[in-house]
Amino acid sequence: MFRVASASQYLAITGAGINDVKLAKKSWVFPGQYCTVFDITPVNYDFEVQAMSAEKLEFKLPAVFTIGPREDDRDSLLKYAKLIAPKDQNSIHVREIVKGIIEGETRVLAASMTMEEVFKGTKEFKQEVFEKVQLELNQFGLLIYNANIKQLVDVPGHEYFSYLGQKTQMEAANQAKVDVAEAKMKGEVGAKLREGQTLQNAAKIDAETKIIKVQRQGDGQKEEMRVKTEVKVFENQREAEVAEANAELAKKKAGWAREAKVAEVESTKAVALRDAELQREVEKMNAATRMEKLRAEFVSKANVEYEAKVQEANWELYKKQKEAEAILYQKEKEAEAQKATAEAAFYARKQAADGQLYTKLKEAEGLVALGKAQGEYLKSISTSLGGDYRAVKDFLMIDRGVYQEMARINAEAVRGLQPKLSIWTNNESGGEAGGDASSSAMREVSGIYRALPPLFQTIYDQTGMTPPPFMGTLAQTGMTPPQIPGTLALESSNPYNKN
Repeated sequence: MFRVASASQYLAITGAGINDVKLAKKSWVFPGQYCTVFDITPVNYDFEVQAMSAEKLEFKLPAVFTIGPREDDRDSLLKYAKLIAPKDQNSIHVREIVKGIIEGETRVLAASMTMEEVFKGTKEFKQEVFEKVQLELNQFGLLIYNANIKQLVDVPGHEYFSYLGQKTQMEAANQAKVDVAEAKMKGEVGAKLREGQTLQNAAKIDAETKIIKVQRQGDGQKEEMRVKTEVKVFENQREAEVAEANAELAKKKAGWAREAKVAEVESTKAVALRDAELQREVEKMNAATRMEKLRAEFVSKANVEYEAKVQEANWELYKKQKEAEAILYQKEKEAEAQKATAEAAFYARKQAADGQLYTKLKEAEGLVALGKAQGEYLKSISTSLGGDYRAVKDFLMIDRGVYQEMARINAEAVRGLQPKLSIWTNNESGGEAGGDASSSAMREVSGIYRALPPLFQTIYDQTGMTPPPFMGTLAQTGMTPPQIPGTLALESSNPYNKN
Protein backbone atom coordinates (compact mmCIF):
# COMPACT_ATOMS: atom_id res chain seq x y z
CA MET A 1 0.00 0.00 0.00
CA PHE A 2 1.31 3.44 -0.92
CA ARG A 3 0.97 6.06 1.87
CA VAL A 4 1.33 9.85 1.52
CA ALA A 5 1.59 12.38 4.38
CA SER A 6 0.31 15.96 4.33
CA ALA A 7 2.54 19.05 4.48
CA SER A 8 2.62 19.12 8.32
CA GLN A 9 2.89 15.36 8.73
CA TYR A 10 5.48 12.60 8.49
CA LEU A 11 5.29 8.84 8.04
CA ALA A 12 7.10 6.66 10.62
CA ILE A 13 7.55 3.15 9.22
CA THR A 14 8.93 0.14 11.12
CA GLY A 15 8.99 -3.57 10.48
CA ALA A 16 10.48 -5.97 7.96
CA GLY A 17 13.52 -4.69 6.08
CA ILE A 18 13.91 -1.58 8.31
CA ASN A 19 16.60 -1.57 11.00
CA ASP A 20 15.23 1.23 13.19
CA VAL A 21 12.60 3.74 12.06
CA LYS A 22 12.14 5.13 8.57
CA LEU A 23 10.84 8.70 8.20
CA ALA A 24 9.32 9.75 4.90
CA LYS A 25 6.71 11.99 3.34
CA LYS A 26 5.55 9.22 1.03
CA SER A 27 6.45 5.54 0.80
CA TRP A 28 5.26 2.03 0.05
CA VAL A 29 4.11 0.08 3.09
CA PHE A 30 4.66 -3.62 2.53
CA PRO A 31 3.22 -6.55 4.47
CA GLY A 32 5.09 -7.02 7.76
CA GLN A 33 5.60 -3.26 8.12
CA TYR A 34 3.75 -0.80 10.36
CA CYS A 35 3.15 2.84 9.39
CA THR A 36 2.26 5.68 11.76
CA VAL A 37 1.35 9.22 10.70
CA PHE A 38 2.34 11.98 13.16
CA ASP A 39 1.83 15.72 13.06
CA ILE A 40 4.72 18.17 13.54
CA THR A 41 2.60 21.32 14.03
CA PRO A 42 3.80 23.33 17.09
CA VAL A 43 1.46 23.36 20.08
CA ASN A 44 0.91 26.06 22.72
CA TYR A 45 1.42 24.98 26.33
CA ASP A 46 -0.01 27.37 28.92
CA PHE A 47 1.47 26.91 32.41
CA GLU A 48 1.39 28.73 35.73
CA VAL A 49 4.65 27.78 37.45
CA GLN A 50 4.84 28.25 41.22
CA ALA A 51 8.44 29.00 42.26
CA MET A 52 10.38 30.42 45.20
CA SER A 53 13.10 33.09 45.13
CA ALA A 54 16.40 33.13 47.03
CA GLU A 55 14.64 34.98 49.91
CA LYS A 56 12.15 32.05 50.13
CA LEU A 57 9.33 34.22 48.74
CA GLU A 58 6.81 32.27 46.67
CA PHE A 59 5.35 33.63 43.45
CA LYS A 60 3.54 32.43 40.36
CA LEU A 61 5.03 32.75 36.89
CA PRO A 62 2.41 32.45 34.13
CA ALA A 63 4.06 31.39 30.89
CA VAL A 64 3.07 30.28 27.40
CA PHE A 65 5.46 28.12 25.36
CA THR A 66 5.01 27.24 21.71
CA ILE A 67 6.76 23.90 21.32
CA GLY A 68 7.03 21.49 18.42
CA PRO A 69 9.43 18.99 16.81
CA ARG A 70 12.64 20.28 15.21
CA GLU A 71 11.76 19.73 11.55
CA ASP A 72 15.14 20.80 10.12
CA ASP A 73 17.12 18.18 12.11
CA ARG A 74 16.71 14.54 11.05
CA ASP A 75 18.00 13.13 14.36
CA SER A 76 15.68 15.31 16.44
CA LEU A 77 12.75 14.34 14.24
CA LEU A 78 13.66 10.68 14.73
CA LYS A 79 13.75 11.15 18.53
CA TYR A 80 10.37 12.85 18.39
CA ALA A 81 8.94 10.00 16.32
CA LYS A 82 10.18 7.45 18.85
CA LEU A 83 9.39 9.24 22.14
CA ILE A 84 6.55 11.73 21.59
CA ALA A 85 4.77 10.82 18.34
CA PRO A 86 3.06 7.69 19.77
CA LYS A 87 1.17 10.10 22.05
CA ASP A 88 -0.89 13.08 20.99
CA GLN A 89 0.88 16.41 21.57
CA ASN A 90 -2.15 17.64 23.48
CA SER A 91 -2.31 14.51 25.61
CA ILE A 92 -1.84 14.69 29.38
CA HIS A 93 1.31 12.56 29.14
CA VAL A 94 3.14 14.94 26.78
CA ARG A 95 1.86 17.99 28.67
CA GLU A 96 3.14 16.59 31.95
CA ILE A 97 6.58 15.93 30.44
CA VAL A 98 6.87 19.49 29.11
CA LYS A 99 5.42 20.97 32.29
CA GLY A 100 7.85 18.99 34.44
CA ILE A 101 10.85 20.23 32.46
CA ILE A 102 9.69 23.87 32.49
CA GLU A 103 8.77 23.86 36.19
CA GLY A 104 12.03 22.17 37.19
CA GLU A 105 14.30 24.58 35.31
CA THR A 106 12.25 27.63 36.33
CA ARG A 107 12.35 26.72 40.02
CA VAL A 108 16.06 26.02 39.97
CA LEU A 109 16.78 29.33 38.24
CA ALA A 110 14.41 31.30 40.50
CA ALA A 111 15.98 29.80 43.63
CA SER A 112 19.35 31.30 42.63
CA MET A 113 17.93 34.84 42.15
CA THR A 114 16.36 37.37 44.47
CA MET A 115 12.84 38.64 43.95
CA GLU A 116 14.19 42.02 42.89
CA GLU A 117 16.47 40.40 40.28
CA VAL A 118 13.59 38.32 38.92
CA PHE A 119 11.27 41.33 38.80
CA LYS A 120 13.72 43.80 37.24
CA GLY A 121 15.58 41.35 34.98
CA THR A 122 12.51 39.81 33.35
CA LYS A 123 14.18 39.74 29.93
CA GLU A 124 17.35 38.02 31.20
CA PHE A 125 15.26 35.65 33.35
CA LYS A 126 13.17 34.72 30.31
CA GLN A 127 16.28 34.13 28.20
CA GLU A 128 17.90 31.86 30.81
CA VAL A 129 14.67 29.87 31.27
CA PHE A 130 14.40 29.58 27.49
CA GLU A 131 17.97 28.26 27.14
CA LYS A 132 17.80 25.78 30.03
CA VAL A 133 14.41 24.39 28.97
CA GLN A 134 15.64 24.05 25.39
CA LEU A 135 18.61 21.95 26.57
CA GLU A 136 16.23 19.52 28.28
CA LEU A 137 13.83 19.41 25.34
CA ASN A 138 16.65 18.51 22.93
CA GLN A 139 16.62 14.94 24.21
CA PHE A 140 13.01 14.63 23.04
CA GLY A 141 13.67 16.28 19.67
CA LEU A 142 11.51 19.31 20.58
CA LEU A 143 12.14 22.99 19.81
CA ILE A 144 10.77 26.10 21.55
CA TYR A 145 9.43 28.30 18.77
CA ASN A 146 8.22 31.02 21.12
CA ALA A 147 8.21 31.68 24.87
CA ASN A 148 6.12 34.35 26.54
CA ILE A 149 6.47 34.97 30.28
CA LYS A 150 3.61 37.02 31.72
CA GLN A 151 3.57 39.36 34.69
CA LEU A 152 4.56 37.79 38.03
CA VAL A 153 1.60 36.99 40.30
CA ASP A 154 1.42 36.73 44.11
CA VAL A 155 0.71 33.40 45.77
CA PRO A 156 -2.21 33.55 48.25
CA GLY A 157 -0.70 34.29 51.64
CA HIS A 158 2.46 35.85 50.08
CA GLU A 159 1.28 39.25 48.74
CA TYR A 160 4.76 40.58 47.98
CA PHE A 161 3.83 42.43 44.79
CA SER A 162 0.64 43.84 46.37
CA TYR A 163 2.67 45.24 49.27
CA LEU A 164 5.22 46.55 46.80
CA GLY A 165 2.49 48.34 44.81
CA GLN A 166 0.98 49.77 47.98
CA LYS A 167 4.40 50.96 49.04
CA THR A 168 4.93 52.70 45.68
CA GLN A 169 1.47 54.30 45.84
CA MET A 170 2.01 55.53 49.39
CA GLU A 171 5.40 56.94 48.50
CA ALA A 172 3.90 58.76 45.49
CA ALA A 173 0.99 60.12 47.59
CA ASN A 174 3.29 61.28 50.37
CA GLN A 175 5.62 62.93 47.85
CA ALA A 176 2.66 64.70 46.25
CA LYS A 177 1.52 65.98 49.66
CA VAL A 178 5.01 67.22 50.40
CA ASP A 179 5.18 68.96 47.02
CA VAL A 180 1.75 70.60 47.55
CA ALA A 181 2.76 71.81 51.04
CA GLU A 182 6.04 73.17 49.72
CA ALA A 183 4.31 75.00 46.81
CA LYS A 184 1.71 76.42 49.19
CA MET A 185 4.45 77.58 51.54
CA LYS A 186 6.31 79.27 48.70
CA GLY A 187 3.10 80.98 47.53
CA GLU A 188 2.21 82.38 50.94
CA VAL A 189 5.78 83.49 51.65
CA GLY A 190 5.95 85.15 48.23
CA ALA A 191 2.62 86.95 48.80
CA LYS A 192 3.76 88.28 52.15
CA LEU A 193 7.05 89.35 50.65
CA ARG A 194 5.28 91.22 47.85
CA GLU A 195 2.94 92.91 50.31
CA GLY A 196 5.88 94.07 52.45
CA GLN A 197 7.73 95.37 49.41
CA THR A 198 4.57 97.23 48.29
CA LEU A 199 4.17 98.89 51.70
CA GLN A 200 7.85 99.83 51.80
CA ASN A 201 7.73 101.37 48.34
CA ALA A 202 4.50 103.27 49.19
CA ALA A 203 6.04 104.63 52.40
CA LYS A 204 9.15 105.68 50.55
CA ILE A 205 7.15 107.51 47.86
CA ASP A 206 5.00 109.24 50.54
CA ALA A 207 8.11 110.39 52.38
CA GLU A 208 9.70 111.72 49.23
CA THR A 209 6.44 113.49 48.30
CA LYS A 210 6.21 115.15 51.71
CA ILE A 211 9.84 116.20 51.53
CA ILE A 212 9.26 117.82 48.16
CA LYS A 213 6.09 119.43 49.46
CA VAL A 214 7.88 120.78 52.55
CA GLN A 215 10.71 122.00 50.40
CA ARG A 216 8.35 123.87 48.14
CA GLN A 217 6.52 125.32 51.09
CA GLY A 218 9.85 126.45 52.53
CA ASP A 219 10.77 127.99 49.21
CA GLY A 220 7.42 129.81 49.09
CA GLN A 221 7.83 131.02 52.64
CA LYS A 222 11.39 132.03 51.93
CA GLU A 223 10.27 134.01 48.91
CA GLU A 224 7.49 135.56 50.87
CA MET A 225 9.78 136.48 53.76
CA ARG A 226 12.42 137.80 51.35
CA VAL A 227 9.79 139.93 49.72
CA LYS A 228 8.41 141.27 53.04
CA THR A 229 11.73 141.88 54.69
CA GLU A 230 15.30 141.93 53.76
CA VAL A 231 16.53 141.94 57.20
CA LYS A 232 18.49 139.43 59.20
CA VAL A 233 15.39 138.46 61.23
CA PHE A 234 13.88 137.04 58.00
CA GLU A 235 17.00 134.94 57.54
CA ASN A 236 16.93 133.64 61.11
CA GLN A 237 13.24 132.85 60.85
CA ARG A 238 13.82 131.03 57.59
CA GLU A 239 16.62 129.01 59.22
CA ALA A 240 14.38 128.17 62.16
CA GLU A 241 11.64 127.00 59.87
CA VAL A 242 14.07 124.96 57.83
CA ALA A 243 15.43 123.42 61.06
CA GLU A 244 11.91 122.64 62.20
CA ALA A 245 11.06 121.14 58.83
CA ASN A 246 14.19 118.99 58.97
CA ALA A 247 13.34 117.85 62.49
CA GLU A 248 9.83 116.97 61.45
CA LEU A 249 11.14 115.16 58.42
CA ALA A 250 13.60 113.18 60.58
CA LYS A 251 10.80 112.25 62.98
CA LYS A 252 8.61 111.14 60.16
CA LYS A 253 11.46 109.18 58.60
CA ALA A 254 12.11 107.49 61.93
CA GLY A 255 8.39 106.65 62.29
CA TRP A 256 8.24 105.33 58.78
CA ALA A 257 11.37 103.22 59.32
CA ARG A 258 9.97 101.84 62.59
CA GLU A 259 6.68 100.95 60.95
CA ALA A 260 8.50 99.31 58.05
CA LYS A 261 10.67 97.25 60.42
CA VAL A 262 7.64 96.26 62.50
CA ALA A 263 5.81 95.20 59.34
CA GLU A 264 8.87 93.29 58.18
CA VAL A 265 9.24 91.50 61.55
CA GLU A 266 5.53 90.70 61.62
CA SER A 267 5.74 89.35 58.09
CA THR A 268 8.80 87.23 58.96
CA LYS A 269 7.18 85.88 62.11
CA ALA A 270 3.98 85.12 60.26
CA VAL A 271 5.90 83.26 57.55
CA ALA A 272 7.90 81.34 60.20
CA LEU A 273 4.69 80.54 62.08
CA ARG A 274 3.02 79.27 58.92
CA ASP A 275 6.16 77.35 58.01
CA ALA A 276 6.17 75.70 61.44
CA GLU A 277 2.49 74.77 61.04
CA LEU A 278 3.11 73.29 57.60
CA GLN A 279 6.22 71.47 58.87
CA ARG A 280 4.18 70.03 61.74
CA GLU A 281 1.57 68.78 59.27
CA VAL A 282 4.29 67.29 57.08
CA GLU A 283 5.89 65.59 60.11
CA LYS A 284 2.52 64.15 61.09
CA MET A 285 2.05 62.76 57.59
CA ASN A 286 5.61 61.40 57.56
CA ALA A 287 5.10 59.75 60.96
CA ALA A 288 1.86 58.17 59.75
CA THR A 289 3.60 57.02 56.59
CA ARG A 290 6.53 55.55 58.51
CA MET A 291 4.12 53.84 60.87
CA GLU A 292 2.26 52.24 57.96
CA LYS A 293 5.56 51.30 56.34
CA LEU A 294 6.91 49.75 59.55
CA ARG A 295 3.60 47.94 60.09
CA ALA A 296 3.78 46.54 56.55
CA GLU A 297 7.45 45.61 56.95
CA PHE A 298 6.86 43.91 60.31
CA VAL A 299 3.86 41.98 58.96
CA SER A 300 5.81 40.96 55.85
CA LYS A 301 8.86 40.03 57.93
CA ALA A 302 6.70 37.98 60.32
CA ASN A 303 5.14 36.14 57.37
CA VAL A 304 8.55 35.54 55.83
CA GLU A 305 9.98 34.27 59.13
CA TYR A 306 6.96 32.01 59.58
CA GLU A 307 7.40 30.56 56.10
CA ALA A 308 11.15 30.20 56.70
CA LYS A 309 10.53 28.33 59.96
CA VAL A 310 8.01 26.07 58.20
CA GLN A 311 10.47 25.39 55.38
CA GLU A 312 13.30 24.74 57.86
CA ALA A 313 11.09 22.33 59.82
CA ASN A 314 10.15 20.55 56.61
CA TRP A 315 13.81 20.43 55.62
CA GLU A 316 14.85 18.98 59.01
CA LEU A 317 12.08 16.34 58.74
CA TYR A 318 13.15 15.50 55.20
CA LYS A 319 16.80 15.41 56.26
CA LYS A 320 16.09 13.06 59.19
CA GLN A 321 14.01 10.81 56.93
CA LYS A 322 16.85 10.66 54.41
CA GLU A 323 19.38 9.99 57.17
CA ALA A 324 17.23 7.11 58.48
CA GLU A 325 16.88 5.75 54.96
CA ALA A 326 20.64 6.08 54.47
CA ILE A 327 21.34 4.21 57.73
CA LEU A 328 18.87 1.47 56.75
CA TYR A 329 20.42 1.23 53.31
CA GLN A 330 23.93 1.13 54.85
CA LYS A 331 22.89 -1.65 57.26
CA GLU A 332 21.41 -3.63 54.39
CA LYS A 333 24.57 -3.17 52.33
CA GLU A 334 26.75 -4.14 55.30
CA ALA A 335 24.69 -7.31 55.80
CA GLU A 336 25.00 -8.08 52.11
CA ALA A 337 28.75 -7.38 52.27
CA GLN A 338 29.14 -9.63 55.32
CA LYS A 339 27.19 -12.36 53.58
CA ALA A 340 29.31 -11.98 50.46
CA THR A 341 32.49 -11.97 52.60
CA ALA A 342 31.40 -15.13 54.41
CA GLU A 343 30.60 -16.80 51.12
CA ALA A 344 33.95 -15.69 49.69
CA ALA A 345 35.82 -16.92 52.80
CA PHE A 346 33.96 -20.26 52.65
CA TYR A 347 34.76 -20.58 48.98
CA ALA A 348 38.42 -19.63 49.64
CA ARG A 349 38.69 -22.20 52.45
CA LYS A 350 37.04 -24.79 50.26
CA GLN A 351 39.43 -24.03 47.44
CA ALA A 352 42.41 -24.12 49.86
CA ALA A 353 41.24 -27.46 51.26
CA ASP A 354 40.77 -28.79 47.75
CA GLY A 355 44.24 -27.52 46.86
CA GLN A 356 45.80 -29.10 49.94
CA LEU A 357 44.01 -32.38 49.22
CA TYR A 358 45.19 -32.28 45.64
CA THR A 359 48.74 -31.48 46.83
CA LYS A 360 48.72 -34.38 49.28
CA LEU A 361 47.38 -36.69 46.61
CA LYS A 362 50.08 -35.59 44.22
CA GLU A 363 52.76 -35.95 46.91
CA ALA A 364 51.52 -39.46 47.71
CA GLU A 365 51.49 -40.29 44.03
CA GLY A 366 55.04 -38.87 43.77
CA LEU A 367 56.21 -40.91 46.75
CA VAL A 368 54.63 -44.05 45.27
CA ALA A 369 56.26 -43.35 41.93
CA LEU A 370 59.58 -42.56 43.66
CA GLY A 371 59.35 -45.78 45.68
CA LYS A 372 58.62 -47.75 42.58
CA ALA A 373 61.52 -46.11 40.75
CA GLN A 374 63.89 -46.68 43.69
CA GLY A 375 62.73 -50.29 43.90
CA GLU A 376 63.41 -50.79 40.24
CA TYR A 377 66.79 -49.05 40.68
CA LEU A 378 67.82 -51.22 43.65
CA LYS A 379 66.55 -54.29 41.84
CA SER A 380 68.70 -53.49 38.80
CA ILE A 381 71.76 -52.84 41.03
CA SER A 382 71.18 -56.06 42.96
CA THR A 383 70.86 -57.93 39.70
CA SER A 384 74.06 -56.36 38.38
CA LEU A 385 75.95 -57.33 41.63
CA GLY A 386 74.66 -60.88 41.60
CA GLY A 387 72.23 -60.44 44.50
CA ASP A 388 74.97 -59.60 47.08
CA TYR A 389 73.28 -57.49 49.79
CA ARG A 390 76.58 -56.23 51.31
CA ALA A 391 77.86 -55.16 47.90
CA VAL A 392 74.59 -53.32 47.22
CA LYS A 393 74.83 -51.56 50.63
CA ASP A 394 78.44 -50.56 50.07
CA PHE A 395 77.64 -49.29 46.59
CA LEU A 396 74.76 -47.20 47.85
CA MET A 397 76.81 -45.79 50.74
CA ILE A 398 79.64 -44.91 48.35
CA ASP A 399 77.20 -43.53 45.73
CA ARG A 400 75.44 -41.35 48.28
CA GLY A 401 78.66 -40.22 50.03
CA VAL A 402 77.96 -41.87 53.38
CA TYR A 403 81.59 -42.94 53.90
CA GLN A 404 82.85 -39.52 52.96
CA GLU A 405 80.41 -37.90 55.39
CA MET A 406 81.48 -40.31 58.20
CA ALA A 407 85.15 -39.52 57.58
CA ARG A 408 84.35 -35.80 57.66
CA ILE A 409 82.42 -36.12 60.92
CA ASN A 410 85.24 -38.17 62.55
CA ALA A 411 87.81 -35.63 61.39
CA GLU A 412 85.71 -32.82 62.85
CA ALA A 413 85.44 -34.76 66.12
CA VAL A 414 89.20 -35.15 66.65
CA ARG A 415 90.09 -31.72 65.32
CA GLY A 416 91.92 -29.65 67.95
CA LEU A 417 92.78 -32.60 70.25
CA GLN A 418 96.33 -32.94 71.63
CA PRO A 419 96.89 -36.66 72.26
CA LYS A 420 99.60 -37.82 74.65
CA LEU A 421 101.52 -41.01 73.79
CA SER A 422 102.96 -43.27 76.43
CA ILE A 423 105.55 -45.91 75.44
CA TRP A 424 106.21 -48.79 77.78
CA THR A 425 109.00 -51.30 77.34
CA ASN A 426 110.15 -54.33 79.33
CA ASN A 427 113.42 -56.20 79.53
CA GLU A 428 113.13 -58.91 76.93
CA SER A 429 116.51 -60.32 77.85
CA GLY A 430 115.38 -61.26 81.30
CA GLY A 431 112.42 -62.92 79.80
CA GLU A 432 114.53 -64.90 77.37
CA ALA A 433 116.82 -66.12 80.17
CA GLY A 434 113.94 -67.49 82.15
CA GLY A 435 111.84 -68.47 79.27
CA ASP A 436 112.23 -72.17 79.77
CA ALA A 437 110.93 -71.97 83.33
CA SER A 438 107.84 -69.71 82.57
CA SER A 439 104.69 -71.28 81.43
CA SER A 440 102.45 -70.02 78.61
CA ALA A 441 99.79 -68.95 81.15
CA MET A 442 102.21 -66.65 82.87
CA ARG A 443 103.07 -65.03 79.55
CA GLU A 444 99.43 -64.14 79.04
CA VAL A 445 99.22 -62.65 82.51
CA SER A 446 102.45 -60.83 81.93
CA GLY A 447 100.97 -59.37 78.66
CA ILE A 448 97.96 -58.12 80.52
CA TYR A 449 100.15 -56.47 83.14
CA ARG A 450 102.19 -54.85 80.41
CA ALA A 451 98.99 -53.23 79.09
CA LEU A 452 97.92 -51.85 82.49
CA PRO A 453 100.53 -49.01 82.84
CA PRO A 454 99.65 -47.34 79.49
CA LEU A 455 95.96 -47.74 80.26
CA PHE A 456 96.29 -46.13 83.70
CA GLN A 457 98.48 -43.40 82.26
CA THR A 458 95.90 -42.63 79.55
CA ILE A 459 93.07 -42.49 82.08
CA TYR A 460 95.10 -40.17 84.29
CA ASP A 461 96.00 -37.91 81.40
CA GLN A 462 92.42 -37.70 80.17
CA THR A 463 90.53 -37.55 83.45
CA GLY A 464 93.10 -36.97 86.22
CA MET A 465 92.02 -40.14 88.02
CA THR A 466 94.54 -42.61 89.52
CA PRO A 467 94.06 -46.35 90.00
CA PRO A 468 93.36 -47.80 93.46
CA PRO A 469 96.43 -48.43 95.60
CA PHE A 470 95.99 -52.20 95.55
CA MET A 471 96.40 -52.11 91.74
CA GLY A 472 99.58 -50.08 91.76
CA THR A 473 101.01 -46.59 91.64
CA LEU A 474 101.99 -44.63 88.56
CA ALA A 475 105.57 -43.43 88.18
CA GLN A 476 104.68 -39.66 88.33
CA THR A 477 102.82 -40.17 91.60
CA GLY A 478 105.59 -42.24 93.23
CA MET A 479 103.70 -45.50 92.94
CA THR A 480 104.65 -48.68 91.08
CA PRO A 481 102.41 -51.39 89.82
CA PRO A 482 102.26 -54.53 91.93
CA GLN A 483 104.72 -57.35 91.19
CA ILE A 484 103.50 -60.78 90.51
CA PRO A 485 105.93 -63.52 91.46
CA GLY A 486 107.60 -65.14 88.49
CA THR A 487 107.03 -62.09 86.22
CA LEU A 488 109.35 -59.51 84.84
CA ALA A 489 109.63 -56.06 86.34
CA LEU A 490 108.14 -53.31 84.08
CA GLU A 491 109.99 -50.08 83.29
CA SER A 492 108.07 -46.97 82.44
CA SER A 493 109.42 -44.97 79.63
CA ASN A 494 107.09 -41.92 79.07
CA PRO A 495 108.67 -39.28 76.88
CA TYR A 496 106.40 -36.63 78.43
CA ASN A 497 107.28 -37.60 82.02
CA LYS A 498 110.97 -37.08 83.10
CA ASN A 499 110.59 -38.63 86.60
